[in-house]
Amino acid sequence: MGDLGITWTGFVAQLVCFLILLLILTKFAYKPLQKMLDERSARIKSGLEKSEEAEHRAAAIDTEAREALAEARKEGQALIAQVKETAEQRREEYILQAKREADALIERARSEIQLEKEQAIEELRSQFVDLTILAASRVINAELDKEKHRKIIDEVLKADTFKGKE
Repeated sequence: MGDLGITWTGFVAQLVCFLILLLILTKFAYKPLQKMLDERSARIKSGLEKSEEAEHRAAAIDTEAREALAEARKEGQALIAQVKETAEQRREEYILQAKREADALIERARSEIQLEKEQAIEELRSQFVDLTILAASRVINAELDKEKHRKIIDEVLKADTFKGKE
């Protein structure tokens, strides 16, 4: 080794210097560097765990949101059905009320017609009495007691046999 320029004393001195340098680098450079890499690895691992946890929470929130949306749709459909049912009930009530009012109107009209009919019959009777007295007075060519004959004719008109013919 002498030919190469290496001596034992130089070799041992370089070996000792190398070991001292290795020890110094290990203590001051390698361990802090290793510690820094371990901390970074731990932060990355923690970040990944938090990311997975956030992803799980997001999935849970998404599921809850979908369930809430489905529940809201269900409640909305129930509300719509209830509103339709209420509207149908009110429509039926309005129709029933309109029928009642129409029936009352028809009944009122019938009553008025009956009243007018009775008034017309009464007026006809009165005119019939007057015509009968007039005819009788012309037949007899004498003036009759108008009031007396009116009472007689009214009695005849009010008799049951005459009313049955109406």
